Amino acid sequence: MTTKNIQVATFGGGCFWCTEAVFQEVKGVLKVVSGYSGGIVPGHPTYREICTGLTGHAEVIQITFDANVISFEEMVVIFMTTHDPTTLNRQGADRGTQYRSVIFYNDDEQKAISEIVIKELKTYYENPIVTEVSPLDVFYEATKEHQNYYRDNQNQGYCSFVITPKLTKLRKLHSDKLK
Repeated sequence: MTTKNIQVATFGGGCFWCTEAVFQEVKGVLKVVSGYSGGIVPGHPTYREICTGLTGHAEVIQITFDANVISFEEMVVIFMTTHDPTTLNRQGADRGTQYRSVIFYNDDEQKAISEIVIKELKTYYENPIVTEVSPLDVFYEATKEHQNYYRDNQNQGYCSFVITPKLTKLRKLHSDKLK
């Protein structure tokens, strides 16, 4: 019996509802929590404050995963290929620094892996990758209504038109990594 190798990854790929829904389908993922990180305003920000773009925080997800099942590198590849890492402060119609593409790393190894994956993937995109790679300072959990959003609201318009296509792309590109 293999002992679990529990690690944490923190990614921001636009709206946290989208990235949360993607990683909830990945083998080895134990928990996905929507929240905020990377801001310049101290204290726990509210969703309304984040939406102004003035706090500097990004909408992110924090993923607890078993690295014996899926590696951090594989997680970064899934992240980078299920959102548009070439648009600065924007994903689809969502605009502002809170929607930036970002990997918040926990240690030098995660930083190095993130940078290597970005370098390897840059030839797959027509435009330059603008994904930020920054140290994780603090993670603030979003309120309950922002957790499991897609699972709880699949028939809502945003979910149908924005999140469902991302899940289709995930299933096409990474079917071997799914639960």
